Amino acid sequence: KMYRTVKATSGRQIFQPLHTLRSAEKELLPGFHQYEWQPALKNVSSTWDVGIIDGLSGWASYVDDVPADTIARRFRYDVALVSALKDLEEDIMEGLRVRGLDDSSCTSGFTVVVKESCDGMGDVSEKHGSGPAVPEKAVRFSFTIMSINIRLDEEKDAVTIFQEEKPNSELSCRPLCLMFVDESDHETLTAILGPVVTERKSMLESRLILPIGGMQRSFRFFFRGTGYDEKMVREMEGLEASGSTYVCTLCDSTRAEASKNMVLHSITRSHGENLERYEIWRTNPFSESADELRDRVKGVSAKPFMETQPTLDAL
Repeated sequence: KMYRTVKATSGRQIFQPLHTLRSAEKELLPGFHQYEWQPALKNVSSTWDVGIIDGLSGWASYVDDVPADTIARRFRYDVALVSALKDLEEDIMEGLRVRGLDDSSCTSGFTVVVKESCDGMGDVSEKHGSGPAVPEKAVRFSFTIMSINIRLDEEKDAVTIFQEEKPNSELSCRPLCLMFVDESDHETLTAILGPVVTERKSMLESRLILPIGGMQRSFRFFFRGTGYDEKMVREMEGLEASGSTYVCTLCDSTRAEASKNMVLHSITRSHGENLERYEIWRTNPFSESADELRDRVKGVSAKPFMETQPTLDAL
């Protein structure tokens, strides 16, 4: 975001001493604004003034988990969302004005739709560096606020007061977590994004109370994981990689079946079902051979950790 505080109203760039820039920057980074959740978030501390944290914080490791040895940095999800909403404060107030709504009566009933995105960033190796040995791939998890609606008590339909005009632009896309990890490393990805998922789940059951335009207003959040490409969806749902016999992320079609039947397919996979299949894969309750077991779980080979809605993905 341009430093609004630093640009003169004339549009000319004015140079300010560094400490002025620093304080302007603090307001734009997560961890500056006060807020509260009702009810309080489960598994998340009540302090709001947290900045950048270790990507693995919040991960409850188990005995049979491989310790994830990687560098990751992230914001806490709720803190980052607050910062994003405060960033849109002017747009929200303008949206209320344009719709002819009295802002003093609009204190609750706001819903925010968030698009989540996650993708690998390719080769990021140091060519001549002598820093710590880290994986030479990186993954970035980010989110975009797509729209903000308000439903007034007597009205049936929600009124849209903010719609992101450029939802695919990097200017509206806010980084949440950056990690040195190969996107195919399922265990490490689970360890880092697991806590993010936990935070997201607890936000779904709560309302955010945040001062916007000088008044406390309450927001509910809806998350749509439509920014993952197919490789990442397979990774997060614990499916075999793209070379698998089971080609579809939404149903159990094999390559042969899909090539014979190009029309009639229905969505048969669900996140819960994939979890059950992983347990069968792990425990092999019927003492089957590897091939029989694989045929039974239909291409689930790892524990799925992020629920993805069956919508059209980025491809």
